[in-house]
Amino acid sequence: MIKHNEASPHAGDALIIVDLQRDFLPGGALGVVGGDAALNTMNEYLTVFAAKQLPVFATRDWHPNNHCSFIAQGGPWPPHCIAGSQGAAFGDELHLPADTRVISKATTPQRDAYSGFDGTELKALLRQAQVKRLFVGGLATDYCVLQTVKDACTLGFTVLLLRDAIAAVNAHPGDGDRAIEQMQAAGATLTDRNAVLAR
Repeated sequence: MIKHNEASPHAGDALIIVDLQRDFLPGGALGVVGGDAALNTMNEYLTVFAAKQLPVFATRDWHPNNHCSFIAQGGPWPPHCIAGSQGAAFGDELHLPADTRVISKATTPQRDAYSGFDGTELKALLRQAQVKRLFVGGLATDYCVLQTVKDACTLGFTVLLLRDAIAAVNAHPGDGDRAIEQMQAAGATLTDRNAVLAR
């Protein structure tokens, strides 16, 4: 765990919110147990980043009706996060600042993308904003958070994983814990609101 004096957000930092969309929250098409708690904690981080006028990026699945990840097309998942649908909207209780940059991914029928960097402008926008360190949380730990964090580490960003603002699908028992281990092995550091929000 990172110490609070090292985790306080400052210039050069950005908050990356991964897929906190209705379909991934409890009651959604692919609801993740604990997703609502992750969202509530994320709002605490958002308050800090907004107060310090630091950049916030929110990724989202933004699928066409015939996306390759859907069961009807031979994929593993039921239809979810269809572009423009209510399920694709961010959670009602998520307090995104007006200047949040929204990153849409997996927008074409034939290509899936778990990482917020996969086929998007996220890397370019972060470089343009001179961001060097990323605070990352959202859904789900063992899929899109995992791949986003791994890509961020590969690209040379310092990554702090917000362990209290994530939740796992756990299709196989322990998937979430294994994903956290993989992210740490890639170079990410665990932190939580006790460190980040410390005065």
